[in-house]
Amino acid sequence: MPQKEPRPQTRREEMMLNDPLPQVITKMAVPSIIAFLITSIYNLADTFFVSSLGESATAAVSVNASLDQIIMMAGSMLAVGAASYVSRLLGAKNKEKADQVLSTAFVIAFLFGLAVAVLGSAFMVPMVRLLGATDTCQQYAVDYATYVLLVAPFMAANFVMNQCLRAEGSAMRSMIGMGFGGVLNCFLDPIFILPWGLDMGVAGASLATAISKLVSFSILILPYLTRRSVLRLSFRCFRPQRDILVQVVSVGSSSMFRSGLGVVSAIVLNNIAGGISDGVLAGIGVSTKIMMFPFGIILGFGTGFQPVAGFNWGARRYDRVKESYRFAARTAVIGAAAMGLLLALFAQPMIGLFAKGGQGEEMRQIGALCICLQCLVLPVHGWVAVVNMFCAGLGDAKGALLLSTARQGTCFLPIVYPMAWLWGAAGTASVQAVADVLTLFLAVPLIRRVMQRIQAAADGQAAGLSGEPRPAHGG
Repeated sequence: MPQKEPRPQTRREEMMLNDPLPQVITKMAVPSIIAFLITSIYNLADTFFVSSLGESATAAVSVNASLDQIIMMAGSMLAVGAASYVSRLLGAKNKEKADQVLSTAFVIAFLFGLAVAVLGSAFMVPMVRLLGATDTCQQYAVDYATYVLLVAPFMAANFVMNQCLRAEGSAMRSMIGMGFGGVLNCFLDPIFILPWGLDMGVAGASLATAISKLVSFSILILPYLTRRSVLRLSFRCFRPQRDILVQVVSVGSSSMFRSGLGVVSAIVLNNIAGGISDGVLAGIGVSTKIMMFPFGIILGFGTGFQPVAGFNWGARRYDRVKESYRFAARTAVIGAAAMGLLLALFAQPMIGLFAKGGQGEEMRQIGALCICLQCLVLPVHGWVAVVNMFCAGLGDAKGALLLSTARQGTCFLPIVYPMAWLWGAAGTASVQAVADVLTLFLAVPLIRRVMQRIQAAADGQAAGLSGEPRPAHGG
């Protein structure tokens, strides 16, 4: 008789616990990287097509990047916290609890997105002004925010489904869900924005984004509805119990604070840059979206690495936990250095694509400076991101929170006003690179502490002791 195919979870366990780690991490990371790259492309596509309308329209898209981060704030908190807990629960063979974690995070994320949609629509103009819109780009910012707010509940829920598909080892399904929506956005942008199409201007970019998010939602939820996923998504599994909320929020809060501080830092930077000129605001905004490409690759790689570390931690395979970190750290630093060199060489031509005609010289100069400086310190960002994901995967909520809030919070906000005051536009463009270097002073002692914790657990296991309490909770 022909042998039966192994059950998906059995094969997943075998892969996580026995296959070569470089192969496992790469297999998990590649779909995530592709999904992040496609997301970066369609974010940049909005800016590229809108740039034909002038610097003020380009600045408005940059301002509304903060709106995306607000929607991401709770969505990513629930997604990262749920994914980390799900990985550890599956490693500990507790699928029923993992189903409850997924369903609870999904419902709460949708409700949060609904609250953002209602409040944002009710206070539209004060909101875009708070985000950094100037008098000249305010109406453009309103046009862009309109349709994005309507799909905020689906955007927030997308984060949870996306991360939990990766946590169960279905990275390819996650990539298809996020990637197809992004590709669709790139096709819809010129049709909705440009005069030869529907000629909707900035509002067209917003509508294209909204449609793509709805399509991504439909694709991501399909495996759950058709029972082709390891996890089960159901309102019957909705359990807002204390232990689930504590685990999800404690680990996921690092992502929420990172997103929240990202919003605060973006608002501060937008207001400082907008106070100088729309050109400076547009230059920093465009450079930020270009840098999403290497950041997306690093984040995608880390997202592939995190469940591998978490699963082996839950299964008490401490040797593979340490080996996975060493491979991920080495790969991230080398890859970031190569990407940084390549991007720095083409910084000027890339910024030039968004500066139409003879205008935008200030935008070109500031944008290119911002890209080159961030490329210089990209290896630092890559390594710190791996340490951050390592802490999240092991359930080290404090460590993950410390690093997640550093890059655009504790290492950014204290220096942004002094640098802008001392060096003006150039200082404003340099803040993020300087903040990245400062994160090293937090990451180095943190990784030493984490490695000591892993070694202590391994020593306890070798001595026949219980080691770390409850692998599903990871300490």
